[in-house]
Amino acid sequence: MTRRSLTASFAPGVFVFPGGTLDPADSSPETLRVVAARPGQDLDTQAFSVAALREAFEELGILLAYDSSGRMVTQQDLDRLERDPNAGITSQLAAAGYRLAIDQVWHLRRWITDRDLPRRFDTHFFVARMPEGQEPLADETEQFEPVWISPREALERHSRRDFAMIFPTVRTLHGLAEYRTVNAILATLADGPTEPASCPRAGTLKGAEARFAESDPPFGELELVAPDGGGSHALDWQYERPVPLLRHVWRLTAPNPGMMTGPGTNSYIVGDHDAGFAVIDPGPDDPEHVARIAALVGDRLRYIVCTHDHPDHWPAAPRLQASSGGVIHGLPGAGQHFDRNFFPENKLHDGDCLRIGDSTLRALHTPGHASGHICLMLEEDHLLFSGDHIINGSTVVIDPPDGNMNDYLASLQRLLELPTKFILPAHGWVIGEPAQAIRALIAHRLGREAKVIRALAETGPCEITQLVTRAYSDVPVALHQLAQRSLLAHLEKLSENGRVALRDNRWRLLEK
Repeated sequence: MTRRSLTASFAPGVFVFPGGTLDPADSSPETLRVVAARPGQDLDTQAFSVAALREAFEELGILLAYDSSGRMVTQQDLDRLERDPNAGITSQLAAAGYRLAIDQVWHLRRWITDRDLPRRFDTHFFVARMPEGQEPLADETEQFEPVWISPREALERHSRRDFAMIFPTVRTLHGLAEYRTVNAILATLADGPTEPASCPRAGTLKGAEARFAESDPPFGELELVAPDGGGSHALDWQYERPVPLLRHVWRLTAPNPGMMTGPGTNSYIVGDHDAGFAVIDPGPDDPEHVARIAALVGDRLRYIVCTHDHPDHWPAAPRLQASSGGVIHGLPGAGQHFDRNFFPENKLHDGDCLRIGDSTLRALHTPGHASGHICLMLEEDHLLFSGDHIINGSTVVIDPPDGNMNDYLASLQRLLELPTKFILPAHGWVIGEPAQAIRALIAHRLGREAKVIRALAETGPCEITQLVTRAYSDVPVALHQLAQRSLLAHLEKLSENGRVALRDNRWRLLEK
């Protein structure tokens, strides 16, 4: 890495990777005649790879190129070449009989500058193995202080504020730090980049600007509230005042943070003073939380909708109704194991609709986390209020007998078919890319199921307390008692599907 000039117009004084601007000559027929490409490298990738190698040579004197015998050029070979950009690398390569080794260059990721910044770049990052025997030497014009540094060390120094870097560099290093060897990185990239193009979004946390990539939990919320960019949306959890998400949708988080509730239970308020309001998941029976909801809806509350009967979602409903009116809606659970104190005045069945002015809330029965769980689709805006069926940043516990893994996966599959633009969960920020998020949940559950099957195959018949240590080996031991509830849901699903059986309190794998 090298430090940029303190007088640079963009990111002065920060440490970066060598690189620069794509030049028209990088894709010219003359240049492409002196490159060694591998099958599958399209013309765009070839041009960007040429640019990467050219810039590395001009700025640091490093060159991945083959000599006439097919060997990588040496430092002695490079000493005969001119690094001055005006000299042109293509003619020098042709004269020496060298070919740029872009077949040894692998596309890592693509970063597009945040929408709210005045200068924007579209940048491709590549990785390659450092040629043996070559030594980097900065040009001392654009780049200074070249340093070999591991990703982990760079990140540690950055956290101590003595190694300045910008967001894309930091995030790229976080990705590289997951690998222990160059071979591991190159093997991963053999089938193409591991991530799609990324264009971060900005918000504020604790009063300071913060930036987030697509995989970060706050990204979907920033996309919803500021689709064209802008970093003014506060991501801190607000317990005192409603957070506007759209002109007719607010979120007020209940002050009940914890291991099971994350930052707290999100109560959503939908509507306006002319059409009236619906409150989704009024939350626990907290008088101050109810008073804050009531201050927003006044006497215009029409619907109080509870997604399910768990104690962090519905108990505030009677108190809110007493202060602001409205009819309590929901769907009681089935069987013997649900909260019998939950008596909604109006049962919401699958497909039932509630009208608020020009908006329609459609109920969707989504059992799995709870037998009476419903999600709500705000149809005109394609927003899904997911309750506890989908939450941001974690997976929910499926706790039998009211929780059922087969039902949960079937409900997820159903939600996958809806034209949803954003998911508004009961815990965590708004979720963007709904289909991707739902597929990830399904894949996670099926992956866990496969791990349960492998664990049973390895251990033979065993009790659930023994099985959890293997099937949830990636989960802290302190959470194994909780994980055991979802493990039971997986085992019951496998039992329903004829894969496992319980005999003498020991679970065993059945022959296919």
